[in-house]
Amino acid sequence: MKNSIRLILIASMAVLSLAACKKQEAAAPAADAQPALTVPAKDDDAGWKQYLQAVVGQNMGSITNNPFLYYLPPESDPEFQAKYDRQVESATTAVGRGVQPGNLLAFGSSASAKMADMITAVFKDVQPDSMKGVRVLFIGEAADNARAQAAIQPTGAEYVFVEAK
Repeated sequence: MKNSIRLILIASMAVLSLAACKKQEAAAPAADAQPALTVPAKDDDAGWKQYLQAVVGQNMGSITNNPFLYYLPPESDPEFQAKYDRQVESATTAVGRGVQPGNLLAFGSSASAKMADMITAVFKDVQPDSMKGVRVLFIGEAADNARAQAAIQPTGAEYVFVEAK
């Protein structure tokens, strides 16, 4: 009798476990769906930082290394030009040293035109085809896409544009 009860309990637990797995599998596709992101107001510095991190996370693809993020504050920031100059210098130095395949460089800002200027400055002296296997992500306005892409394309990097809308 004891063995019969044990067998019934074990069978019941197995059925419940299987049912729970089925429920998790059914819920998994909904969990994988990426939430729609909303672009913050142009002057919302903190909102833009969070937005850019979320967009970068959605565009990592097969990249497993930590991404390199380059961000410009809103143009209304009183120190905008100084911060812009520092970011250009930082990114130019990093790219000039060389970026290994499997890395992601992300550029984004509410100041999309200035970010495209920065990308143009950073990539102007990069050797052709020296960045194969590197992904470069630009998050900005569609009007600035072609200019950024033209600066990055000769490097051989994979270029990804995400319109901030």
